[in-house]
Amino acid sequence: MLRRVLLFVLVAGCAAFALYWWLTDQPSRWTATAYTPNVANGETIFYAGGCSSCHAVPEQPDRTRLGGGLAIRSPFGTFYAPNISPDPADGIGRWSEADFVNAVTKGISPQGAQYFPAFPYTSYAHVKIEDVRDLFAFLKTLPAVSGKVRDHDLPFPFNIRRNVGIWKWLFMDDKPFVADTAHSVQWNRGAYLMNGFGHCAECHSPRNWLGGIIASQRFAGGPDPEGEGFVPNITQKGISDWSAKDIAYFLETGQTPDGDSAGGSMVRVIRNTSKLSPEDRDAIADYLKSLPPVEGPPRPKKKEKDAEKS
Repeated sequence: MLRRVLLFVLVAGCAAFALYWWLTDQPSRWTATAYTPNVANGETIFYAGGCSSCHAVPEQPDRTRLGGGLAIRSPFGTFYAPNISPDPADGIGRWSEADFVNAVTKGISPQGAQYFPAFPYTSYAHVKIEDVRDLFAFLKTLPAVSGKVRDHDLPFPFNIRRNVGIWKWLFMDDKPFVADTAHSVQWNRGAYLMNGFGHCAECHSPRNWLGGIIASQRFAGGPDPEGEGFVPNITQKGISDWSAKDIAYFLETGQTPDGDSAGGSMVRVIRNTSKLSPEDRDAIADYLKSLPPVEGPPRPKKKEKDAEKS
């Protein structure tokens, strides 16, 4: 009897391990084909994706020095943005185009490791491969920056990269963007930028306890992933009084309709969206105004002021 129990436990354990190994395996990889990149489009994608917001060396003015190092806090630990400059030793100077495409759209490193989804490849998975190839060509024109970035500071079990395979299986939708013929070319461009390279939902949506976006409240705001403040609702529930022109102007200048200005991490976003063409900012505004009103999670109650001393 004991032998049967032990055999059952052994078989069940092997089956569970096999299932784990299968769920955490790498997705199929993209392989390169002949292509002539458009570097000018790559620059547009660079700003649409806000690459410098995370990867530029902190506390220096040149936003093209992509040596990384920015600390990105989260409920799962602190991530540090890597060096993605063309430096061959510390950056991505030795990467192939296929390495880059697989990293950006599939979250897989050249060595086959899973990238943590603090890198928003869950949004980039929807973009056109040609745009990613153009971005890679543009990045190669930027200055090489030496210097290794420190490892992420994550507690167990969040530091086990292979577990990200299960997270992807649960939460990652890698279907390519398909234009909606019921809408205009401008609207579709805005939808593509916001849901793809712009990765707006990554910050402007609440997440569940495993860090997956709550689909029913996409764009409805929520607690700041970095632990301070509250990210606003950008559906019509939150910005119904903003016109499309207001939104486009905000993306250019950071100025709100009531005379206030962008703060926090949105300042870094505006540095990038201000570099987009007026047509792209108008497209984003057009799409954003079409989002139906969605009730987001409740904001935390403000702490009452201390009673005045008598």
